[in-house]
Amino acid sequence: MSIDERPVTHPLLVGEQRIAANGIEIAYQTFGDPTATPMLLVMGLGTQMLGWPEDLCEDLASQGHYVVRYDNRDIGCSTHLNHLPTPTMADMRGYATRRKAPPYAIADMADDALALIDALGLGTVHLVGVSMGGFISQTVAIKQPDRLRSLTLMLTSTGSRRVGQPRPGVLWNMSRQKEPSTREAAVAATVVTYRAIGSKGYPFDEAYLRSKAEASFDRDHDDDGYTRQLAAVIAQPNRTAALAQLRLPTLVIHGLADPLVRPSGGISLAKTIPGTKFVGYEGMGHDLPRPLWPDMGAQIGALAKRADQA
Repeated sequence: MSIDERPVTHPLLVGEQRIAANGIEIAYQTFGDPTATPMLLVMGLGTQMLGWPEDLCEDLASQGHYVVRYDNRDIGCSTHLNHLPTPTMADMRGYATRRKAPPYAIADMADDALALIDALGLGTVHLVGVSMGGFISQTVAIKQPDRLRSLTLMLTSTGSRRVGQPRPGVLWNMSRQKEPSTREAAVAATVVTYRAIGSKGYPFDEAYLRSKAEASFDRDHDDDGYTRQLAAVIAQPNRTAALAQLRLPTLVIHGLADPLVRPSGGISLAKTIPGTKFVGYEGMGHDLPRPLWPDMGAQIGALAKRADQA
């Protein structure tokens, strides 16, 4: 049986490529000079690499980085693991109690990131992960800290059940969502989701959100892939003890109004990883509001500069 049973939609991104890594194919796009210091961006649950704003990517590239964003497994134009079972709600309860193992784990997605670094010949990288991408990035750092120049963790948590938990009902409602079958319905569902989990202290940029949702639907849509990613998130381990052993230049960015990964998650990360800088934005939810892109870029770039100088 083929690993990727569905035909991949023709890529719509300028310069998008696919490369073999960790037994799958990963779709990626780059910004900046290939000879510059590499920076790898890891996106969150059910979100294609389009979730990283182009303006932010260009900003980071202009600061002297070769920026790479990519689609995680089971999303966008990377390989979809359709030979694996699609978890049921009963399965999800088993993952939550850790009585069952998910189709794949956050550690497997971390291996994808490491394999992509190798396949692209990036050597050591500045690693930036948001939400589930933060879980993946932490796991990369724990597995192979020598591959990282710095670590930026956004809207994410340690995996401990004591911190960073969503407001009641938020994750349950997300787990019950089904992928809309039409482009119009998919866009509408995205708007509804981000009205619920997005920033309240900044203008709701519906036009931008709709354009990204449309582009994402045109590239690919797969409800089963989202469900398998969610299973990996629900089953993730508590990384607190391992994170306390890290000695990496680290930045934590968190929305102080985040309802999906509540601020205690980011605060715990900053307290756990020695020497970490914490940046909390008032009114920011579980998204990347446009007015904050310049400051986020400056914060990430400043960390990378300090790490490279050290």
